[in-house]
Amino acid sequence: MTEIDTSVPHSARIWNYWLGGKDNYPVDEAAGDAYTAVFPGIVTIARSSRAFLGRGIRYLVNEGGVRQFLDVGTGLPTVDNTHEVAQRLAPESRIVYVDNDPLVLAHARALLTSTPEGVTAYEDLSLYEPETILEAASRTLDLSRPTALILSGILGHVADYDRARELVRRLLDGLPSGSYLCVNDGSRGTDPDYENAQDSYNETGAVPYFLRPVDKIEAFFEGLELIEPGVVSVPLWRPDPADQEPRPIGQHGGVGRKP
Repeated sequence: MTEIDTSVPHSARIWNYWLGGKDNYPVDEAAGDAYTAVFPGIVTIARSSRAFLGRGIRYLVNEGGVRQFLDVGTGLPTVDNTHEVAQRLAPESRIVYVDNDPLVLAHARALLTSTPEGVTAYEDLSLYEPETILEAASRTLDLSRPTALILSGILGHVADYDRARELVRRLLDGLPSGSYLCVNDGSRGTDPDYENAQDSYNETGAVPYFLRPVDKIEAFFEGLELIEPGVVSVPLWRPDPADQEPRPIGQHGGVGRKP
């Protein structure tokens, strides 16, 4: 098994720290605190992204009738993981998680809890292997039936935008009509302070994450039927009634259906 280096900060552990999780080390907390000192709003972005994912899954289960989920670039387990939200509403839901980070793999057991009626599986694969992902997922999911592809905060790690779009297309090509794509990623054009903080972070030698203009995030949904309200800042996507006056942040997302 690949040894996990706890002497340098790790983006998944920093994100876990911002979400209030426990799977991080002092070096990650220090890096996370340094980022929040420059841009305190990053904690809101992390938590709003997770909340959007939950609302998206609830839509997919309750209104889309989806019972199969392929979550690529899973990240560290926190609260309300994909299988927990889906199986709470539809216990028979089947979920395949995909990540190739040894840190995530080490904690994958937390993702493999399941209702007796459903199934969860974990595949140690890279986003850059879409056909292999589909082949592995087919051992758990029936890919002749509608499936929701979840890409939450992962596409910004693909430096080449055209390649990112190609990876999304190849994954969707393996899913049937009636399947869905759920994406949320960091965006440009809403919060200059976030953009400056992230650009500075990318220059530190850490694993970079590239914020993209909203129209480029929208283009991931090309050929799909966007679900209202389309691609918007994540707090504005079907907000819970309790969320009074949600405000835009530099994180955009949406859900689209494959015709």
